Amino acid sequence: MGGKTIKDKFETLGFFIEKRPIIILIIAFLFISVAFLGAQQIGMSSGTETYVDKDTKVYQDYENLYLRYLGSHSIVLMIEDEDVKSPAVLKAIDRLDKQVLQIPGVSETTHIADPIKKANYVKTGKMEIPDNRDEIQLPDGSFESLLPDSTHTLYRIQISGDINDDKIEQIVVETRESISRTNFPPGTSVIVTGEEDFSIEMENAIREVMPPLMAISLFLIIIALYLIFGGVRWRILPVFTVGLGIIYTFGSMGYLDIPMTMVSMAAFPILIGLGIDYTIQFQNRLEEELSIQSSETDAVVETVKHTAPAVLIALGISSLGFVSLLTSSVPMIRDFGKMLFIGTAMCYLAAQFIGVPLLHILNRKFKKKSSNKSESKPDDFNAIERLMDKATTFSVRRPVPVLVIGGILCISGIYADMSVSVQTDEKEFVPQDLDALINIDNFYKITESGENLHLIVQTDDNTDPEILEWMDEFSTHVVDSRGQVYESESILSAVKSRNSGTIPDSSQKVEEIYSSIPQNQKDRYLYGNSMVMMNLEVDKDLDGESLGNLVEQIKGDIKWFQVPAGSEVTITGNNVVFTAIIDALTTGRVAMTLLGVFLIFVGLLFVYRDWLKALAPVVTMVMVIGWAGGVMYYSDLKYTPMTATLGAMILGIGTEYAIHLMERYYEEKAKGAAPLEAMKESSMKIGKAITTSGFTTIFGFSALLSSPFLINRNFGMITVLIVLLALVSAFVIFPAFMTSLDRAREKRRGRSVS
Repeated sequence: MGGKTIKDKFETLGFFIEKRPIIILIIAFLFISVAFLGAQQIGMSSGTETYVDKDTKVYQDYENLYLRYLGSHSIVLMIEDEDVKSPAVLKAIDRLDKQVLQIPGVSETTHIADPIKKANYVKTGKMEIPDNRDEIQLPDGSFESLLPDSTHTLYRIQISGDINDDKIEQIVVETRESISRTNFPPGTSVIVTGEEDFSIEMENAIREVMPPLMAISLFLIIIALYLIFGGVRWRILPVFTVGLGIIYTFGSMGYLDIPMTMVSMAAFPILIGLGIDYTIQFQNRLEEELSIQSSETDAVVETVKHTAPAVLIALGISSLGFVSLLTSSVPMIRDFGKMLFIGTAMCYLAAQFIGVPLLHILNRKFKKKSSNKSESKPDDFNAIERLMDKATTFSVRRPVPVLVIGGILCISGIYADMSVSVQTDEKEFVPQDLDALINIDNFYKITESGENLHLIVQTDDNTDPEILEWMDEFSTHVVDSRGQVYESESILSAVKSRNSGTIPDSSQKVEEIYSSIPQNQKDRYLYGNSMVMMNLEVDKDLDGESLGNLVEQIKGDIKWFQVPAGSEVTITGNNVVFTAIIDALTTGRVAMTLLGVFLIFVGLLFVYRDWLKALAPVVTMVMVIGWAGGVMYYSDLKYTPMTATLGAMILGIGTEYAIHLMERYYEEKAKGAAPLEAMKESSMKIGKAITTSGFTTIFGFSALLSSPFLINRNFGMITVLIVLLALVSAFVIFPAFMTSLDRAREKRRGRSVS
């Protein structure tokens, strides 16, 4: 009775839509301007906060301990010339420095021109670069790191650690302008690089790639609709409807402060696919009703009465799959889930309150010509409908081998999935021809530097010799025992070099040595009297899992080499932040998928009050989840923050196909059809709509294959395969499972089945 009550309510809604289509459309279009205002508030995010929560220890250690007190955001200029110590080059660096130091937010610069000027001042009394090449001398000290070879020198710009991303980008822009005004000698190149520049360029690349990706996606979907949704009028209408749904989604994102991230780019093909499915379901049913009803009013009412509940249930269950993404510990994955959750709702509203009224108005204005479509025979079906009919017939007549083979492949895929590795290196996600990536790779290559892990010792007195002795012993142990750690760098080298190669035995002596060390060198390793830092240089080619293992090993070493009483050691750094998400992409990913399965089962059980109706769609999609693991393994793909969402996506997208089939199956059974005939009739009547939806989703995701971002391309490829598998499962696994259990239940109730 509950289902009948729901349909009665939607029947009332059908009458409302049929009587007031123009008023509904006017209201819907007024909301577009509201959405545009919200869309202008959408921000872009690619920093630490997209990977870890701000209230976690990992974030606090990196942002509020390292960057705030000892680290800093830095921009590196890599200057190349045949002779970087020539007077012309050095004078240009000096001119540049005067401009850069005037940029708001720049706290310090480090370059070779400054010590050369000071050396010349000591010699001649003039604080300037000598005109004669032979008079140029670089004093001994820590400046060798600024000269990786005879043709390159580095110019480092330090920015305070608590500055926001927009300000950093402004500093980069003003730095580039300063370079252009400096007039370096002919043949001298100046390249802006470093982690900050890389992050900025990556955000800009995301902004640039979004519009063409959406345009390509819509273009491919239009092609899909023309190829597959044949024989249906207004085939482009679903594209228009879902476009408005996307606009509403953008507006909602702005008002709810949901940022755009690297993962967000994949949400729009999903929303386009799901949104078009909602419109197609309404449109397909309306075309069917127009062929059999005596009036357009009845056709619209029957369409809303029967289709809206099914689509709404599919929407609700899909949303439960997406809700599991909200439990992820990775903020960008949660934002992805929010986008999908809101976007599907917006696309559903657009389909029902824009798509249906528009179809009704168009059908009134352009009357459908009479046809014998209602008397069509199987021979008249197109290739897709014949294929669906054959697949369904095959599966319901051979349920045991179909389910056994599907189950074996599912279990094998789940087992193989355990061996799929994880990729957390941002540099592997972005376009490999991105200038910022090429520049930073060249920087690491020329300077022969690796990635850094930072060990911060918090203590009551950083002049305590015990602290320095511990650092000396610990660094020696780590470098000698951990093959991926190349060297350690700290204040120790400066202290020991000023004390005959040993650590002083008193705090007073250490303090005296500290006072003799240049301030810019001390600032790299000391903060006040309470902190001292050690940098560990590690292999830059380590993948995320290997780096995560190394971090855990070093944490174990810290426990073994107990720091002096009253002190605490923290390991942090940009790389530690990325290793923190590995667990989220492994055990966290599995937990998200299991939660999605549970939520969808409970949701279906609540809606239908029938264990069979709750179980059949879930089993159908669990099969696909297993198959997807096999595809990931044999395709040699890695889990990323984007592909980690596959389980939830399969549940969200694929369950919808099974629900539409199940709703129509029980509708046909209510008319008196036996299970086999009900399933065949369901497949033939809505198979085209489901297949059209599936292929529009596939075509939409195919747009990601054109993305310059590797993370998008891999995601697009695996998703195209998975949507195909979801269609196969819906038309092969679901009919076999559903009809087998339904027929068994019918027999237990003593009813005859065929």
